Amino acid sequence: MVKLTPAFIAKIAPPAKGSKVTYEGRGFGVRTGATGQQSYILNYRSKAKGSEGVERRVTIGDCADWSVGQARERAKQMRREIDAGKDPQGELAAAREAHSVADLVERYRREHLGALRPSTRREYERQIAAEILPVLGNAKVASIDSDDIDKLHRQITARGAPYIANRVFALLSRLFALSIRWKMRPDNPCRGLARNKEHRRERFLNARELDALLRAIEASEDRQAGAVFRLLLLTGCRRGEALSMRWQDLDLEAGTWSKPRESTKQNRAHHIPLSGEALDLLIELRAESTGSPFVFPGKSGGARADVNKAWCHVRKAAGLDLRLHDLRHSYASFCINSGLGLPVVQALLGHSTPSMTSRYSHLFDATLREATGRVGAIVGAAKPRLKVVS
Repeated sequence: MVKLTPAFIAKIAPPAKGSKVTYEGRGFGVRTGATGQQSYILNYRSKAKGSEGVERRVTIGDCADWSVGQARERAKQMRREIDAGKDPQGELAAAREAHSVADLVERYRREHLGALRPSTRREYERQIAAEILPVLGNAKVASIDSDDIDKLHRQITARGAPYIANRVFALLSRLFALSIRWKMRPDNPCRGLARNKEHRRERFLNARELDALLRAIEASEDRQAGAVFRLLLLTGCRRGEALSMRWQDLDLEAGTWSKPRESTKQNRAHHIPLSGEALDLLIELRAESTGSPFVFPGKSGGARADVNKAWCHVRKAAGLDLRLHDLRHSYASFCINSGLGLPVVQALLGHSTPSMTSRYSHLFDATLREATGRVGAIVGAAKPRLKVVS
């Protein structure tokens, strides 16, 4: 044991290889490497729960940056912390080995992403690659707090993508909920944070717009995409359901379509009848089929991935500010205006709850007015003549 001083430390000769430690007392000393680099260290036995009695060595700092007095005081402070049950080196090692957000994402990919619908998987992968990993990927799961989540949400919102910001927030909330189950952290940093307000847009085609759209579809060079758009109008299905449609799910003789569970948003099978016009379209496509199991095959042999480019051309040609999903809303409006009730529309659209269909309830005004008018006419025609008396 020696008394460490700047002069003494400067005279310590480096070893031929490896390192050697010169102790002053109670585990405090100087480690000298073969290159001549020196640092203050502290040896101790852990008293932390689960690692009692384990001998550890923690580096206090480089001798070029710390004075002997500063290092000695830091060693005393650390010994007090160790006596209180802390484990400085163990905590550093645990921090190095702790799971990063990238690790959390990778486990989510392995254990959960594969069970989702293809379109949902693609969107989640896009959000992960473009929004989450570039900002949070290297951070430790346990170190993320609500400020980190809120900052990311505000950054995405500020660039003019408030809905995407909400979708990324929802995915992060799911990831951190799983991190609790996987014992990576005890809480969800997304809990209690506000999202952007979303205003549901419901756009319905009127007769003039429908005519303009059908003319644009007929003139489109992408005939396959045109058939997808017509099918959306005729069935009210979602884009992903149409693109993943398989011949084995169709009974063209009975005029039915059995959508498999993995292709529907509600993750359950959905069976619907097909109109004569929808059947005519599918029979025409069947005659042109080249043997693919998909009604709308892509160039790679699987199902067609998207129709976004073709849709942009069609809606511009029709002169309409219209989203592809608005065709589904328009189908619902056609059903309601033809006199069908909400339960029937719910069944046709495949909504899991009546509340999802209730957004179309305001369309019943004209239908209900016509119905009550008919009742009034019936009752009015049957009323007896009135005789005025004093």
